[in-house]
Amino acid sequence: MNTYLITQTDVLQSYSKNWKRKTLQVVTLLVIVLLAAWYVNVLNFEILANGLPAIGTLAGESFPPDFTNLQNWFSPLLDTLAMSIAGTAIAVIFSVPMAFLAARNTSPHGVIFQLARIVLNALRSVPELIMGIIFVAAVGFGALPGVLALALHSIGMVGKFFAEAIEHVDDAPVEAARAAGASPMQVLYHAILPQVMPQFADVAIYRWEYNFRASTIMGMVGAGGIGFELMGSLRIMQYQEVLAILLVILLMVTLVDALSGLLRKKFK
Repeated sequence: MNTYLITQTDVLQSYSKNWKRKTLQVVTLLVIVLLAAWYVNVLNFEILANGLPAIGTLAGESFPPDFTNLQNWFSPLLDTLAMSIAGTAIAVIFSVPMAFLAARNTSPHGVIFQLARIVLNALRSVPELIMGIIFVAAVGFGALPGVLALALHSIGMVGKFFAEAIEHVDDAPVEAARAAGASPMQVLYHAILPQVMPQFADVAIYRWEYNFRASTIMGMVGAGGIGFELMGSLRIMQYQEVLAILLVILLMVTLVDALSGLLRKKFK
């Protein structure tokens, strides 16, 4: 009986300590968020209130949307779609070998592991917008610099997610393949890849969604696509046309999202 009471008391004390620790963590996180919001003037309601009339004026000038040049946007939209597909495909192709080098359980050596991680970190640390500006200066205007920028930045992100998926594989099939005398490449192909393919597909599809939205920004720096048309309308302050282009982009993003949902079901 005494042992039961002691055990129950220990459980209650442990629960109380865990609750206090979690409460402290939540409070600390809220304080950090509030400090960040205050630092960037999100909590400065005077500035926000002064900006509302300007937003209202801009919104008024944007209605009704002007679809007069709709037929001229089909080709840029196709460029944007092709840019996102090509950039994602290149990223996936190069991310797979990089992921195996950057995963602790498949990297052939610690030095190679660290170098692969550094490369992935470097690629995703540079925003695709900056890469787009660099490639526009290097290869000229058009969709090509946009594809290169999206691909390089995506390798950094996709490779990281692929590597994490590889590190979380079940060790039992891997050990069984090794015990059967499989070579390292056979272990990767027969024991690891089947486990990570659903995660690979999910990450690739998500990245395609992201790259389609990012490709509209590429156009703003001269990398072609519908973003170039959007930037042109903004420069001459044709806000009704800007709204129309944004609605077209919204429609395309919705269609891409629906298509990605169908693709996810296929890979499950």
